[in-house]
Amino acid sequence: MELLVKKAKRGDAEAFIELIEQNKLSMYRVAHGFLKEEEDVADAMSETVLTCYEKVGSLRQDAYFKTWMIRILINHCKDILKKQKRTIPAEDLSETEAQVTGDGTRQFRELIEPLREQDRSIFTLYYVYGLKVKEIASYMEMKENTVATRLKRGREALRDELTANHVKGSQG
Repeated sequence: MELLVKKAKRGDAEAFIELIEQNKLSMYRVAHGFLKEEEDVADAMSETVLTCYEKVGSLRQDAYFKTWMIRILINHCKDILKKQKRTIPAEDLSETEAQVTGDGTRQFRELIEPLREQDRSIFTLYYVYGLKVKEIASYMEMKENTVATRLKRGREALRDELTANHVKGSQG
């Protein structure tokens, strides 16, 4: 992959296209973990490709192309989410989510809803896409210990909430 990055940095469009082809499934998975609508996923991916093409020359270490690209993708996903918060009522999001995602993914998203947005992103990358703490830390520009701590605290918060809901359910 590093050879392709070197070629892309020198302006070889075919090499850049090959890099994107090699990484498009990873891009889709990460974007889908953040965004609910396929249109938004496509928008985030296309914006990422454009940004990467324009700025590939600024990449310092060729070996980190994928990490760099995913970081850009996450930032585009966050931008789309910010725009949605300003324009789409929450009840509309939950209706479309039920249509777009499978039951398991929808249930997972409902389960992690009480967590902060950044923690939900970490949980999605870790549990849905199976990324390692080190990869998540790199993508999210955090220390590995921070990611591990957020996962631990998030699990504890979810366990407490599930326990509280179970107690309420058994009493009623």
